[in-house]
Amino acid sequence: MLLQEIYRLAVQMGMEKDPRGKAAAKAVLDENKKKFDEMKEEEQKEFDQEQLSNPYSDTRILYGKLDRPVKRVLAGIDIEVGEVLLADRLQNIDLIVAHHPEGKAFAALHDVMHLQEDIMEMLGVPINVAESLMSGRISEVQRGLSPINHQKTVDAARLLDIAFMCVHTPADNLVNDYLTNFIEEKQPKKIADLIKVLKEIPEYANATKNNAGPQVFVGSKERRCGKIVVNMTGGTSGSEAAYEKLVQAGVGTIVEMHMSEKHRKEAEKAHLNVVVAGHIASDSLGMNLFLDALEQRGIEVLACSGLDRVSRNA
Repeated sequence: MLLQEIYRLAVQMGMEKDPRGKAAAKAVLDENKKKFDEMKEEEQKEFDQEQLSNPYSDTRILYGKLDRPVKRVLAGIDIEVGEVLLADRLQNIDLIVAHHPEGKAFAALHDVMHLQEDIMEMLGVPINVAESLMSGRISEVQRGLSPINHQKTVDAARLLDIAFMCVHTPADNLVNDYLTNFIEEKQPKKIADLIKVLKEIPEYANATKNNAGPQVFVGSKERRCGKIVVNMTGGTSGSEAAYEKLVQAGVGTIVEMHMSEKHRKEAEKAHLNVVVAGHIASDSLGMNLFLDALEQRGIEVLACSGLDRVSRNA
């Protein structure tokens, strides 16, 4: 495969499993096109035109020519300079694939968080409330990203001439969709049942052995789940004030990748059950679903940086 084909496949898979639906993801592209067409020429020069074909600001090719052939990939959750040096040491690595964004994709992470507004509306929270809740949080994340040295790892890949890309929200969409369907099929009644269901999945079973498996953050194993919502996409953690609104909309239990103490306390105040499935295990599951598609197309995949590679290819 060519580098651009791998990138386009990631975007395509992310759109197909977007919790808003593929049509809604395409609508984001249409809106971006409209904004671009209305810009002055100088503004268009600064515009990231990938936004016209990719609705996920945190997924980009960070280094490498689009027509570069790729046969062997090194994939990991967090790719930093050490992993780039590892790729160079391993030799014959055509492409490094990170899950967590780097470079310009990391600097634009906040843009993809608007996805959470649409998800909240789908769950029954009025869109005006959802947008109001997310507005402050998105600005907070944007300010937090501002001082970071985004290009450090990209520069290392460039100096060693190793193609580099990141796949964030598309992979998160994949795990969000997979878990939603898996849990709906199993129909767990109590939190203890939900934990058992998660541990049936290899990535969570393996994480449990490493003391990083699913945990109850709010509630208890004896409590009934009620309506279960998997919340694993949309950039990063949203507004902690959203939990009260989700409960009012009928949500009983939320399954997260990770949760800060500030968010946990607000979920507890809202009487919302919270199961944290595990950050790296969840990221591994999402990436594995994407990497399986690469393997099916003849790409050799090596895993590093916490990625628990589980292939579902027969």
